[in-house]
Parts: sequence; C-alpha cells; structure tokens
Amino acid sequence: MDTSDGIICRLLYAWSLLLVTTPAALEAQSITRRFAFHVRYQNVTRLCSTKVVPTVNGQVPGPTMYMREGDRVLVKVNNELHDKNITIHWHGLKQVRTGWADGPGYVTQCPMKPGTSYTYNFTVSGQRGTLWWHGHNNWMRYTVYGAIVILPKKGDRYPFPKPYAQIPLVLGEWWKASMDAVLQQLRQTGGGPNISDAYTINGQPGDLYPCSATERIVIPVKSGKTYMLRIAGATMNGEMFLSVAGHKLTVVEVDASYTKPVEMDYVLITPGQSMNVLLKADQPVGTYYLAVRPYIAPNINLDNTTATAVIAYEGSNHAATPAFPTLPAINDSVSANALSRKMRSLASEAFPARVPLQIDRHLFFTLGLAIRPCANCTLGGRLSGVFNNISLELPKTALLQAHYFRKPNVFVTNFPDNPTSAFNYTGRPPNNTMAKSGTRLSFLPFNSSVQLVLQSTAMVAPENHPIHLHGTNFFVVGMGLGNYNASSDPSSFNLLDPPERNTIGVPMGGWVALRLQANNPGVWFMHCHLEFHTSVGLATAFVVEDGPNPEDKLIPPPSDLPPC
Repeated sequence: MDTSDGIICRLLYAWSLLLVTTPAALEAQSITRRFAFHVRYQNVTRLCSTKVVPTVNGQVPGPTMYMREGDRVLVKVNNELHDKNITIHWHGLKQVRTGWADGPGYVTQCPMKPGTSYTYNFTVSGQRGTLWWHGHNNWMRYTVYGAIVILPKKGDRYPFPKPYAQIPLVLGEWWKASMDAVLQQLRQTGGGPNISDAYTINGQPGDLYPCSATERIVIPVKSGKTYMLRIAGATMNGEMFLSVAGHKLTVVEVDASYTKPVEMDYVLITPGQSMNVLLKADQPVGTYYLAVRPYIAPNINLDNTTATAVIAYEGSNHAATPAFPTLPAINDSVSANALSRKMRSLASEAFPARVPLQIDRHLFFTLGLAIRPCANCTLGGRLSGVFNNISLELPKTALLQAHYFRKPNVFVTNFPDNPTSAFNYTGRPPNNTMAKSGTRLSFLPFNSSVQLVLQSTAMVAPENHPIHLHGTNFFVVGMGLGNYNASSDPSSFNLLDPPERNTIGVPMGGWVALRLQANNPGVWFMHCHLEFHTSVGLATAFVVEDGPNPEDKLIPPPSDLPPC
C-alpha cells in the first residue's frame, strides 16, 4: 500500500466506526472478546526428536478460542518470527463486511512482516459450533493452527440434549524435517511433496508410532454420560477417517451449522472441515482407542499410519491395551462419500435452510491437477492445480486492496463460467494437460443467487478435493459420480434441507452442486484445502460488489492493515 492509500485507509476507518455504531450493531457488539497471539519459534518434541517450529503462544496446536454468537472479537497477532511473514485465517467465520479480517495472504491482506502486528476485528454473525484458525501462507498452518468454539447466545439451547462435557479435537500432521526442506524438495522436483511422518490428535501422534509411547491424548469419561467431540480437520494433505472402538458417533453439526442427527460408526473429516459429534459412554468400563487414518485416492501410494487418542472410562485400568476400532480401508471411496450423502441441515423454524431457488448465475468449474512447463524441474514439468484449466497466480499486492482502491493491472474478472473445452472429465484425459496461469477472478453482482457445479477431473490423476469457500457458506444440493449431466442431474437436487457448509469434498471421479447467495461484499478466496494443491494454484476468487445500502457495503480497511 502506498502513502496516499494509507492516509485514505485511516480516514475511511474512522468513518467506518461511525457507520457501524447503530443500535443493532451495538447490541451485536455488546460483548467484546480480546485475544493476543504471539507467533514465535519454539522447540517442540515429537517422535523422540526436537525441532524448532513456528507456534502461537508457544503451543502446537495453538490456543482454543472460546466465544459466543454475536460477540465482537479482537485478535492482536504479533509476528515475532525473524525470517517469515504471517497471516491468520479464521476458517469458516463469514466475515460479514469485514473481509480485511479474513486472512489469506495476498487475497484479503498482505502478510505481516517480522516484527510487526495486526489486529483482526470481526463479529461472529449467525454462527455457532466448531470452526478453527490457521496460518494462511507458505504452509505455515502445519504448526500454526487451533480450534474455535462458538457457544450459542446466552439463553439459547442446543437443538439436541446438552452434553455432559465438550472436548476439542484438532487433527494435524507432523514432519521430522523442517518445512523449509519440504518446500525446497517440492520446488526442485515439480511433483508432490514428501509425506508427513505422523498424523496427530491435539498435536500428539498417539502410541502406535515408533518412539511415541508417551505421546498420546487421554480423554476421561464417566459411564452413562454423553460427550461432544468438537473435531477440526487441520491436516495438511490428508483426509481422515475417525472412529471410536465400540461406540457410535452421532453428527449434530458441520462447519458451524446444525444438522439433523446422523449416527455413524466412523466419520470422514477433510482438511478444512469441522464437525460436532456426540459420543455416549455406554460401553463396559475400559479403555478404547479413538483412531484416525487417511483416506487417499487409490492411485496414490501413501503410508496409512494411524494416530490415536484413548477414551478412558472412570475406574478403568489405564495400563490395559485399549480396544481398537474398525476403520474403512485407505482407498474406500464408498465409505468416504457416505456421510456427505446422509447429511441434512436442521431446516427448522429457528434454523431455516435458506436455499436459493431461483438462480441468477450458473457456474460449472472443472478442477484437478494439470502440468505446467518447468525446464529446471527434475520431473521435466510442474504439477499445477486448476479450475477450468486456469492456475491462479497471486499478485504482490492483496486482491481486496486492489479491488477496493480500484488499482489497475492487478487482476481481471473474466474467469470463464464454464470450461474452455469439454472432454470426458472422469475418463481418459486429453493429450494436452498444460495449465494456463493468470490472476483471473469471477465477478458476482451483490445479492445474486449462484449455482456452482464442481466437477472432478482425471487429467493427471483422479483425486478427492476438499474445496473451501471464504466469506460465505453454501448449500450442498447435489452430488454424484461420473460426469455431471445438466439435463438430468438437477432433478435429484435436494432443495429442502441440504447441508450448509464452507468446505466440501468433491468426490474422486464425481461432482458436487452448490448453491449460495452472494450477499457479502468483498473478494473471497475459493481453493482446495489440500495444502499442496493450493500452493500450486488450485484456487480462484469471487469479487462480490457492494450493495446499494450502507449496511451492504464493505467496511473500509483499518489503519493497521499490513502494507504490501
């Protein structure tokens, strides 16, 4: 940001404080919660080895944030790293008119340089449940992450029996090597990254890995009580099956949206997703493993090592070997899609499902991996992520600043609504799999209703892609295998009670249909939440224009917005 922009920022920010101080806004902001995040290096020991990693407040995972629906939240983030920039994304928070607080680097802000700070300022609007926060540039989220617990407003009840206790569980990954070494290998080869050495639950791998007997989480429970497991998928590149030996899991909320209860023997949590599940301690007194292991497309040969925690009943022998659950196979695509097919929103009077019925804009995006030329790569080319065969290149300034200040030559809004060429997306790929690169975004008029079909492709390899949209939720109205058929598939859409989410797994060799209302002005990132895929361009963004009224306009940027 140049000097003139900085002056304008401060003036507009002062004006924005007056703009939002209405009786309704004061009521929404009557409770202010303040947090301080110190991003610094710390020695952390896992798998009997110690390395220095970025942490928040010296912890991996970082602190769990507790707040209520309607709270105003101020988080001062201090970058105390000497050699790395940082941003924090509050994953799944809608950021109504506060896109400056969303956090993806070079999308809504430029990163904080070493020795600087930035205060994220937002209000929790119409959401309650479990979300999470994480670093959002240069794979920083491998250790910079934590849970967000949003409690209902005081006096509001859960639409299910109140649990006896609530337990945040954040799934992650751990590399013995430094992340700099992982990224260097990625740049040199042009292929995929080295896989992590362990999966983790609340930062610990459990006792099934070599040299990890003491590195496990123990969850004490009492017979007959019901517990809420607040699960957040912070893994970098692994979609995880989760199960508890001998116990059923009842899903009651996904991505901070209530659902009709669904009972499962296991659940699948993709990177980016979160969910609340109820666990009733109704088994004989003893110890039981809670286990996670990855679901990976069958053409990729990855280690399926299992991370564990232990559910320990009061009065049990903690030294006994816990019972082990049955988990789906690493390549079980049917089980991977089962929960998504069963999910339904609550769609009650108190929590309606406001699904757009009349559509203003129909979008059809293919997605997957393609290849870009790379003379210096050891593989002769570089894998690139693409929507409609376009790989996103982020600029050196933030897209939201360029949009707000009308800076030319930063991006264009001519991203194609449909693939530039049609082919058998889930069958034999075309001969030319070269990706085009650019900073091409989609423009959406304010309050337009959008249907977006995401079609998986097999250009390089068929995969399951967890796609995350910033700035708004969407309804998952349809899902299927094979190529989407615009003539016949809409007849099976669920427009009554589809699940409301911010992250959805596009099935390997299949498609999902999403509907949303573009009523939050700003620039909103959409990307695959497999960190490798995002880093190689499997991303795009939507520009949503301001609405006609003051309450429909993007709030001006704050005075401490990091400069570019």
